[in-house]
Amino acid sequence: MSKTSTPSSLILNTIAFVKEELKDAEGGHDWFHIERVYKNALLISAYEEVNEEVVALGALLHDIADSKFHNGDETIGPLKAREFLHDEDISEENKEHIINIIENISFKGGNKKVVFTSPELDVVQDADRLDALGAIGIARTFHYGGFKNRAIHDPSIPFQLNMTPEEYKKSTAPTINHFYEKLLLLKDRMNTKTGKKLAEERHAYLEGFLHQFFAEWDGKR
Repeated sequence: MSKTSTPSSLILNTIAFVKEELKDAEGGHDWFHIERVYKNALLISAYEEVNEEVVALGALLHDIADSKFHNGDETIGPLKAREFLHDEDISEENKEHIINIIENISFKGGNKKVVFTSPELDVVQDADRLDALGAIGIARTFHYGGFKNRAIHDPSIPFQLNMTPEEYKKSTAPTINHFYEKLLLLKDRMNTKTGKKLAEERHAYLEGFLHQFFAEWDGKR
């Protein structure tokens, strides 16, 4: 797949597979989230020396079974992706690379030990993190908070900035806490030059939203 070509049959097959798998998914982790991450990944990869097939498939399959919706089981997503790719025309090397991306893309509190790195993971991770920032990031955060029936904000519950992956996974904190425990940290954890540039504007939008939110919460506006 080149940066100027139409999608290959493999990409089209993957899109159809993901759409079917996620047809009933929560709104912040549905096909449209995947599509945005896919587009972000293609945008970033245009400025990076990467295997474009691995980037595209890693982006399309990265949330095929998010552990948040499978009782915290992180093995289901890689397994589903592997089963799908088994019958597709793709090299074993690329297949394993894609599985590694799926297994290592998540934030998990930002304190997860790094066990795999690649330029392709950097691109897909940046693309995914961009979708957690800006207006879309705000919409997704509150949608998920509502889905989990969490409070919007509770001033008595402090932000936890140094959670382990397990603590992060089990957290039931109010939605506003998530901005401080993840979203506002992402700008400085982007991998690529393009990802960092795109994150700047979206990060500023988050800060503006929070400034307005707390002013209204405190009755100052």
